[in-house]
Amino acid sequence: MNWIPLEQETQLDAIDLSSGSRPQLIFKHSTRCSISSVVKSRLNKGRLPDMVDFYYLDLIAYRDLSNAIAERYGIRHESPQVLLIKDRKCVYHESHSSVYMEDILDAAG
Repeated sequence: MNWIPLEQETQLDAIDLSSGSRPQLIFKHSTRCSISSVVKSRLNKGRLPDMVDFYYLDLIAYRDLSNAIAERYGIRHESPQVLLIKDRKCVYHESHSSVYMEDILDAAG
């Protein structure tokens, strides 16, 4: 998977802008959490959809950015966590072992 590194709060504006034409996915990943590693591996398997941009946030390195995401979209922070952004709104979010690519694609549909 070609993840787009999410490292600056200014990228959230670009995500919002792009979400008007194609869904944007933010994956919050803790490099210290085994569940997060399992979820990341699960997302990396299989064919990736061309219709969604995938952003990767390293929670250990960018915790303040994770907090900004929670505030912007009104979704409580969890890890691991995915947020699907369409038209500047979080239309789907899931965390922990409930994260599956099939569900993300259904929501992106």
